[in-house]
Amino acid sequence: MRALQIRRNAGKFGMARIASAVAPATAARIGPLELRSIDDPDRPGEGWHRVHTRLAGICGSDLSLVEGHASTYFDDYVSFPFVPGHEVVGELDDGTRVVLEPVLGHEARGFAAPFPGAAPGDGDDYAHLAMASTNGKVEPGIQTGFCCSTGGGWAPWFWAHESQLHRIADDMPDERAVLVEPLAGGIHAALLAAPTVSGVTDPIVAVLGAGTMGLAAVAGLKRYVPAARVIVGARYPHQIALATAIGADLVVPASKLDRAVRREAGCHLVGDILSSGAHATIDAVGTSASITDSLRITRPRGRVVLMGMPAEVKLDLTGLWHRETELKGAYTYGTESMPDGSTARTFDLAVDTANHFEAERLLSATYRLEEHVEAIAHAAAAGRRGAVKIAFDLRGHR
Repeated sequence: MRALQIRRNAGKFGMARIASAVAPATAARIGPLELRSIDDPDRPGEGWHRVHTRLAGICGSDLSLVEGHASTYFDDYVSFPFVPGHEVVGELDDGTRVVLEPVLGHEARGFAAPFPGAAPGDGDDYAHLAMASTNGKVEPGIQTGFCCSTGGGWAPWFWAHESQLHRIADDMPDERAVLVEPLAGGIHAALLAAPTVSGVTDPIVAVLGAGTMGLAAVAGLKRYVPAARVIVGARYPHQIALATAIGADLVVPASKLDRAVRREAGCHLVGDILSSGAHATIDAVGTSASITDSLRITRPRGRVVLMGMPAEVKLDLTGLWHRETELKGAYTYGTESMPDGSTARTFDLAVDTANHFEAERLLSATYRLEEHVEAIAHAAAAGRRGAVKIAFDLRGHR
């Protein structure tokens, strides 16, 4: 079949890294991502299903790989060559439509689940992600889309374990369903912020960044942490409009987020650091500058949830030490502890959230696999071009 594939090639990764600083389209053209004919992957074993891709989103982590910026941290958590694509709505051989929970968890690798009903991302031991399955049929891979054995969504079809599949209703449009995975990530971040505001009168949660992930976090906060007053810093006019439409209480240009938090908290400015600030801040950007900003607008003993995927950053952590701020990573999803004391699977919450907010409003454009250079360029410049989510459309490939 014809699929987009990434092979291990240091030279192409290096060229993409250089080119991406000038032109993302050039990085996509000369980098490690290539459209080629590949062998059909063998079925990994019992419990695995063929999923025919309908729509597959382009994620920030995908862009980092294509542009040669991905952290070497993940080198032992992937297996080359692999087909990217983990934000997927597809259909099984019998026509059942599904969304993919991409983490290749314990059950997909032949291990017992960490507890009954566990999601693929649950558990406190990630060793299985960096080793082949006990039956030797699934190579290392942190998720579908980073594993050579399973394939990924940037192909007409791939393999997925039954523990990864969520069947969706007939009346849920593909354009909505493809947003379920990023929404799950935003909901997970929102619920990690929730303990900091529990029992607080008029709690403030700031969200820095209003791309796909920032908007997903806003949706998660408004749906599942309703007591929070959500203040968003957005860079572009369409992001301001979308964050407002989703229900953010206050949306301001990103450069003015500190002023907005200061007004809402009624605090002082000491140098460039707020004396108090937001009870929790969700950083949906993940750069040195955004993490620094998040730390300085979060009140002492508050929490910064790092949702944006950082690589190498340079930070002055004196303020984190002095203010006893908690810096909390937010990676993917699993089983959530809800504010009312119950538990829920993040993907179940994400399906509900996608339907509640009609998430298809975040899907800005789709492309065929043959148009991958244009698709990557559009996704890399989504904010500047008035877009949010870009996806590949493979509905004519089956």
